[in-house]
Amino acid sequence: MKTIKPILIIFTFLTIIVTLFISLSSKQQMVTIFEGNIAKEPIPIVLNHFQDSDCGMVIDAIEYASQVIAPNGKTWFFHDHGGMIKWLERTSFKESAVIWVYSLDNQKWIDGREAHYTRDEKTPMEYGFGAYKGKRTKRISFKEMQLFTLRGETMANPTIRKQLLKEKNGNH
Repeated sequence: MKTIKPILIIFTFLTIIVTLFISLSSKQQMVTIFEGNIAKEPIPIVLNHFQDSDCGMVIDAIEYASQVIAPNGKTWFFHDHGGMIKWLERTSFKESAVIWVYSLDNQKWIDGREAHYTRDEKTPMEYGFGAYKGKRTKRISFKEMQLFTLRGETMANPTIRKQLLKEKNGNH
């Protein structure tokens, strides 16, 4: 009986572990990278099913989402344009990547390099950039948004946040 008891305990423990792994694998998995997007078109993001490629958080809102497509068709997803820029900077294909951003003024995916950006929005990672198709006063280009992000001049920086909010509220 003493010999059987440890074997039963080990068998029970292994059964529990196997059952856990099987139940986890049967659940719907998060999408982190989409492969085979040769057409380089935006992929419809299913909220709470896609994961940000920069910070790993779940994408639970579409308003500040972006996608980056490599020349080979691999597509990565982001819930904040600033995080996308920082991630993109570390790639070998940053200049040739196709970038799609969700436009706040027409609620469609638009070319991220052609979009116009605000700097003072409340975004998931506090970078502050909202993408728009239409050009208006105080909206900046992709290159400017990229530069501000890489220099740390975003809403996440308390000094910049204070300055941008002062400008937004008309208190120069």
